[in-house]
Amino acid sequence: MIQRYFAIFSCMVLLLCLSVTSCGVRYGFTGGSIPDNMKTVNVQYFENIAPMVYQTLSQNFTEGLKERIRNQSRLSQVNGDADAMFEGVITGYDIAPVAIEAGSDRAAMNRLTITIKVKYTNRLDDTGESNFEQSFSQFREFLPPIQGKEEATVNEIIKLLTEDIYNKAFANW
Repeated sequence: MIQRYFAIFSCMVLLLCLSVTSCGVRYGFTGGSIPDNMKTVNVQYFENIAPMVYQTLSQNFTEGLKERIRNQSRLSQVNGDADAMFEGVITGYDIAPVAIEAGSDRAAMNRLTITIKVKYTNRLDDTGESNFEQSFSQFREFLPPIQGKEEATVNEIIKLLTEDIYNKAFANW
Protein backbone atom coordinates (compact mmCIF):
# COMPACT_ATOMS: atom_id res chain seq x y z
CA MET A 1 0.00 0.00 0.00
CA ILE A 2 2.80 2.43 0.92
CA GLN A 3 4.64 1.53 -2.29
CA ARG A 4 1.57 2.45 -4.31
CA TYR A 5 1.33 5.91 -2.67
CA PHE A 6 5.06 6.41 -3.18
CA ALA A 7 4.72 5.53 -6.88
CA ILE A 8 1.82 7.97 -7.32
CA PHE A 9 3.72 10.71 -5.47
CA SER A 10 6.85 10.08 -7.58
CA CYS A 11 4.84 10.37 -10.79
CA MET A 12 3.29 13.63 -9.65
CA VAL A 13 6.71 15.09 -8.79
CA LEU A 14 8.09 13.98 -12.16
CA LEU A 15 5.18 15.57 -14.03
CA LEU A 16 5.63 18.81 -12.10
CA CYS A 17 9.35 18.90 -12.90
CA LEU A 18 8.71 18.23 -16.60
CA SER A 19 6.06 20.93 -16.85
CA VAL A 20 8.35 23.51 -15.20
CA THR A 21 11.34 22.71 -17.42
CA SER A 22 9.52 22.23 -20.72
CA CYS A 23 7.92 25.64 -21.08
CA GLY A 24 10.95 27.33 -22.67
CA VAL A 25 11.23 30.16 -20.14
CA ARG A 26 13.77 29.91 -17.37
CA TYR A 27 11.77 29.66 -14.15
CA GLY A 28 13.17 28.83 -10.77
CA PHE A 29 11.77 28.42 -7.31
CA THR A 30 13.72 31.43 -6.09
CA GLY A 31 14.59 33.52 -9.13
CA GLY A 32 11.39 33.64 -11.14
CA SER A 33 12.01 34.70 -14.72
CA ILE A 34 14.28 37.65 -14.03
CA PRO A 35 16.17 38.60 -17.21
CA ASP A 36 19.88 37.77 -17.10
CA ASN A 37 20.83 41.40 -17.76
CA MET A 38 18.75 42.72 -14.83
CA LYS A 39 21.13 43.41 -11.94
CA THR A 40 19.59 46.09 -9.70
CA VAL A 41 16.25 46.96 -8.10
CA ASN A 42 14.95 50.02 -6.26
CA VAL A 43 12.02 49.71 -3.86
CA GLN A 44 10.66 53.16 -2.99
CA TYR A 45 8.96 53.86 0.34
CA PHE A 46 5.23 53.00 0.17
CA GLU A 47 3.35 55.85 1.85
CA ASN A 48 0.15 54.99 3.70
CA ILE A 49 -2.73 57.14 2.38
CA ALA A 50 -5.50 54.81 3.60
CA PRO A 51 -8.29 56.50 5.58
CA MET A 52 -7.62 54.13 8.51
CA VAL A 53 -3.93 54.10 9.48
CA TYR A 54 -1.85 51.39 11.10
CA GLN A 55 1.27 53.23 12.29
CA THR A 56 4.02 50.86 11.11
CA LEU A 57 2.37 49.56 7.93
CA SER A 58 4.37 51.71 5.47
CA GLN A 59 7.71 50.72 6.97
CA ASN A 60 6.75 47.06 7.42
CA PHE A 61 5.40 46.68 3.89
CA THR A 62 8.35 48.44 2.24
CA GLU A 63 10.83 46.32 4.19
CA GLY A 64 8.77 43.18 3.50
CA LEU A 65 8.95 43.75 -0.26
CA LYS A 66 12.70 44.44 -0.08
CA GLU A 67 13.20 41.28 1.97
CA ARG A 68 11.19 39.14 -0.46
CA ILE A 69 13.29 40.41 -3.40
CA ARG A 70 16.51 39.95 -1.44
CA ASN A 71 15.60 36.36 -0.45
CA GLN A 72 14.17 35.23 -3.78
CA SER A 73 16.39 36.91 -6.36
CA ARG A 74 19.96 37.76 -7.15
CA LEU A 75 19.16 41.47 -7.63
CA SER A 76 21.16 44.10 -5.76
CA GLN A 77 19.07 46.76 -4.06
CA VAL A 78 20.08 50.34 -4.76
CA ASN A 79 18.71 53.74 -3.77
CA GLY A 80 19.03 55.51 -7.12
CA ASP A 81 18.31 54.49 -10.71
CA ALA A 82 17.89 50.74 -11.08
CA ASP A 83 17.02 48.19 -13.74
CA ALA A 84 13.72 47.50 -11.95
CA MET A 85 11.75 50.01 -9.89
CA PHE A 86 8.87 49.52 -7.45
CA GLU A 87 6.87 52.46 -6.15
CA GLY A 88 3.38 52.97 -4.86
CA VAL A 89 1.05 53.74 -1.98
CA ILE A 90 -1.03 51.90 0.57
CA THR A 91 -4.60 52.80 -0.34
CA GLY A 92 -6.62 50.62 1.99
CA TYR A 93 -6.55 49.31 5.54
CA ASP A 94 -10.01 48.15 6.51
CA ILE A 95 -11.50 46.08 9.30
CA ALA A 96 -15.07 44.92 8.65
CA PRO A 97 -17.38 42.33 10.21
CA VAL A 98 -18.03 39.26 8.07
CA ALA A 99 -20.26 37.34 10.51
CA ILE A 100 -22.59 38.54 13.25
CA GLU A 101 -23.19 36.68 16.52
CA ALA A 102 -26.63 35.12 16.70
CA GLY A 103 -29.04 37.27 18.71
CA SER A 104 -26.77 40.35 18.93
CA ASP A 105 -25.16 43.14 16.90
CA ARG A 106 -21.61 42.04 17.71
CA ALA A 107 -19.24 40.65 15.12
CA ALA A 108 -18.46 36.97 15.45
CA MET A 109 -15.75 37.24 12.78
CA ASN A 110 -13.90 40.24 11.32
CA ARG A 111 -11.83 40.70 8.17
CA LEU A 112 -8.72 42.86 7.87
CA THR A 113 -8.04 43.89 4.27
CA ILE A 114 -4.95 45.74 3.02
CA THR A 115 -4.75 47.21 -0.49
CA ILE A 116 -1.53 48.40 -2.13
CA LYS A 117 -1.24 50.28 -5.44
CA VAL A 118 2.05 49.35 -7.12
CA LYS A 119 3.85 50.75 -10.13
CA TYR A 120 6.55 48.42 -11.47
CA THR A 121 8.96 49.63 -14.13
CA ASN A 122 11.42 47.35 -15.91
CA ARG A 123 13.83 49.90 -17.37
CA LEU A 124 15.49 47.22 -19.53
CA ASP A 125 12.25 46.39 -21.37
CA ASP A 126 12.09 48.74 -24.37
CA THR A 127 8.56 47.59 -25.21
CA GLY A 128 7.23 48.28 -21.72
CA GLU A 129 5.24 45.02 -21.82
CA SER A 130 6.51 43.87 -18.42
CA ASN A 131 5.67 47.18 -16.71
CA PHE A 132 2.46 47.44 -14.72
CA GLU A 133 0.48 49.69 -12.44
CA GLN A 134 -1.97 47.63 -10.42
CA SER A 135 -3.68 47.38 -7.05
CA PHE A 136 -3.12 44.27 -4.95
CA SER A 137 -5.39 43.34 -2.08
CA GLN A 138 -5.27 40.58 0.52
CA PHE A 139 -7.22 39.84 3.67
CA ARG A 140 -7.26 37.68 6.76
CA GLU A 141 -10.19 36.91 9.02
CA PHE A 142 -9.92 36.92 12.81
CA LEU A 143 -12.05 36.54 15.90
CA PRO A 144 -12.66 39.82 17.76
CA PRO A 145 -11.11 41.69 19.39
CA ILE A 146 -8.21 42.74 17.14
CA GLN A 147 -6.06 43.83 20.10
CA GLY A 148 -3.13 41.48 20.44
CA LYS A 149 -3.70 40.00 16.97
CA GLU A 150 -3.28 43.01 14.71
CA GLU A 151 0.49 42.88 14.23
CA ALA A 152 0.53 39.15 13.42
CA THR A 153 -2.44 39.54 11.07
CA VAL A 154 -0.82 42.50 9.29
CA ASN A 155 2.44 40.54 8.88
CA GLU A 156 0.57 37.58 7.35
CA ILE A 157 -1.12 39.90 4.85
CA ILE A 158 2.18 41.61 3.99
CA LYS A 159 3.69 38.20 3.15
CA LEU A 160 0.78 37.44 0.81
CA LEU A 161 0.94 40.87 -0.84
CA THR A 162 4.70 40.79 -1.40
CA GLU A 163 4.39 37.31 -2.90
CA ASP A 164 1.68 38.53 -5.31
CA ILE A 165 3.73 41.58 -6.32
CA TYR A 166 6.96 39.61 -6.73
CA ASN A 167 5.20 36.98 -8.85
CA LYS A 168 3.56 39.63 -11.06
CA ALA A 169 6.90 41.39 -11.65
CA PHE A 170 9.27 38.45 -11.95
CA ALA A 171 7.37 35.20 -12.45
CA ASN A 172 4.83 36.42 -15.04
CA TRP A 173 1.94 35.02 -12.96
